[in-house]
Amino acid sequence: MTAAHPRPDLAAYNAAARMSQAELVTELRELLGAKLVAYLGKVKETRAVRQWADGTRTIGNDVDVERLRIAYRAARLVTERDTPQVAQAWFQGLNPILDDRAPALLLREGDLADVGPLVLAAARQFAAVG
Repeated sequence: MTAAHPRPDLAAYNAAARMSQAELVTELRELLGAKLVAYLGKVKETRAVRQWADGTRTIGNDVDVERLRIAYRAARLVTERDTPQVAQAWFQGLNPILDDRAPALLLREGDLADVGPLVLAAARQFAAVG
């Protein structure tokens, strides 16, 4: 492995850890679309997503921020190989690696300490297999 091509999951982790909330939401919205980001952020309308991206509104709590950071990392893994449309479908589709549960639903409803690593592992596997 060369230093010029770090592991995609490590690059996504480093980027997610350094981003402001506004940068994170802007990037995630480009990858997944405003509706899916709103769903993951547990808000009812895309207006909140736009306000987060504009920096005129902050995300409610640290758990919601962490959920979006994990979603960003997973989305980056998928989009390293595929299009944002594939990433959107991946997040919403029933995933056999996740016991036929959708990654977006797991992230939204599950305990991040439990489901975060599962979703990231499923994204790594999807990205590796293609």
